[in-house]
Amino acid sequence: MSVRLYTTNDCIECNFVKQALDARGVPYEVRNVREDAQYQEEVEALGYLGVPVMVYQGEAVKGMVPELEALIEKAAADQAE
Repeated sequence: MSVRLYTTNDCIECNFVKQALDARGVPYEVRNVREDAQYQEEVEALGYLGVPVMVYQGEAVKGMVPELEALIEKAAADQAE
């Protein structure tokens, strides 16, 4: 199962999240909220207004915070299995 990453082209924090996922070999699907209005609706349905928002196994986290790092580690561990 891959990570869904809601982003925009000019989001600096989003780039940090991508780098963290890449560094750990975690596959992810980029969902650009500026390119597809449906993705913005999905972010809002999760209770967020901005990006980055990362979703993995039904758990959503916004921003580059310790909870996000923990979710990245969880996804990386699952990929290693």
